[in-house]
Amino acid sequence: MTATTDPTTPALDTAPAPTPTPEGGRLQLALNVDDLDEAVAFYTRLFATLPAKVRPGYANFAVASPPLKLVLLENPGKGGTINHLGVEVTASDKVHAEIARLTDEGLFTDEEIGTTCCFATQDKVWVTGPDGERWEVYTVLADSPTFGASPQTVVAADQVTDGVVCCGTASASADAPTVDSCC
Repeated sequence: MTATTDPTTPALDTAPAPTPTPEGGRLQLALNVDDLDEAVAFYTRLFATLPAKVRPGYANFAVASPPLKLVLLENPGKGGTINHLGVEVTASDKVHAEIARLTDEGLFTDEEIGTTCCFATQDKVWVTGPDGERWEVYTVLADSPTFGASPQTVVAADQVTDGVVCCGTASASADAPTVDSCC
């Protein structure tokens, strides 16, 4: 990504204060985009909202109405595809409640507590839908100056795809197919 000069996009140090997470949470949609600057300009106009955070290869919007956390991940050649889905909640106790609930439902959960990902420290839990779509329930604990790297998550061999999966690149070996998970 090049430095953004579009007047509708705030500089890194002048981004607006993010819209607080609504008490009931908000849906997260993480999209792969070919050109971050172009996508930021488009979504700024679409939602009439400036991005809450812009970093190299990454931007997010905290849209008040409808309550949405839109995450853009620059992944040339993968533009227009879903990276992952999620629900942002207000506090860690809600993430832990979801871990318990999802476990009671018999779903395999992958927990990441205190992880740094997508320029934020987060508590989160991941589940994988029946068609391989990745969902996270997360809360942001603090801003981070780095993108971060999360532990790799073992998934079934038929869930590994070429290209970017949930903020990272899918890779597979005969012993342990993996995808990087974060955001």
